[in-house]
Amino acid sequence: MISVDEALEKLFALVCPTAHESVPLLEAAGRVLATDVTARRDQPPFATSAMDGYAVISEEADLHAQFKVIGESAAGHGFAGEVKPGQAVRIFTGAPLPKGASRVVIQEDVERRADLITITDSQTGGTNIRPQGDDFRAGDVIHAPRVISPTDLALLAAMNIAHVPVHRKPVVALISTGDELVMPGEDPSPDQIVASNSFGLYALLRDWGAEPRLLPIARDNRESLETAFRLAETADLIVTIGGASVGDHDMVGDVAETMGLERSFYKIAIRPGKPLMAGRMGNAAMVGLPGNPVSAMVCARVFLSPMIRSMLGMNAARAEERRAVLTHDLPRNGPREHYQRAFVENGQVTVAARQDSALLSVLADANALAVSPPDAPAQPAGSEIRYISI
Repeated sequence: MISVDEALEKLFALVCPTAHESVPLLEAAGRVLATDVTARRDQPPFATSAMDGYAVISEEADLHAQFKVIGESAAGHGFAGEVKPGQAVRIFTGAPLPKGASRVVIQEDVERRADLITITDSQTGGTNIRPQGDDFRAGDVIHAPRVISPTDLALLAAMNIAHVPVHRKPVVALISTGDELVMPGEDPSPDQIVASNSFGLYALLRDWGAEPRLLPIARDNRESLETAFRLAETADLIVTIGGASVGDHDMVGDVAETMGLERSFYKIAIRPGKPLMAGRMGNAAMVGLPGNPVSAMVCARVFLSPMIRSMLGMNAARAEERRAVLTHDLPRNGPREHYQRAFVENGQVTVAARQDSALLSVLADANALAVSPPDAPAQPAGSEIRYISI
């Protein structure tokens, strides 16, 4: 068995960043920016008013000073003339600052009669003007890689970027294996169960930025498995679920090798999920996940998530870990790195009492995986432990 870190290193070696593609701005949210993007204009593109009021020459804005209103500047409809001594222009928030003006007196500080205004309060503090380029300048850069957030989308729009360079979504083929499986909604025989892993994995992969494809269930025979692998030939990553152990009916590894799999490793010192297999199969990386539901989902978070990030051009590293304080004693750990279903709240973590790898309900109630290193000593309540948010 190899360690989790060793497995991740080998998995990263199996994949590479996907190609770039250009997508319309509205389709870019949640995608990974592939190359730096440069602003095409200043924002604001001209000096603007930050308030509703009157644009005047700042040096004249004294208490009781009077000005003649000579026009109006509104958003999208600026004042074409120039403000000269003794003059003011009615101006609204976001409107272009007229030529010659250097201060906006807010309307609450002004008394107006016809076309004459009088300043009724002392003018201190700022000028109520947003300078040209106050937010960003033409040529300013949004650096890649980054997951494009809704705020990034608004920023890109303001920079006048209509199409965004992003990494192509990695295509991930999901193959559930086993004679015992039926699809949800079907009627299982007394010896069968409903396939669940592939649906949870599908949702995780989609959330991580991949394009998952759910293939038909492969039965425990060579012909069915070969058909499934052929259907997955165009994928960037092939993920099998179940059938990767050493039982008489666990045929995934043997069939994959006859179809060209170059195995990288088999078995990891992790709990749950020891019987995990990986390698290269044609143009795709392949990962064989264990069939137990929790094992598959935990291994996906520990191994598949970092792989997808790497394929999207992001940093190749372990899943982000945090620390919390145990609310109870935790017994000594065994020889494998243990990812335990847990619940974290207000900086405190409670590890679930039941950790059987078949119990999906316990995983559904958890919001974290508490991580115990191999052979970690018993930890008393109040000590810190690493965890992954889920």
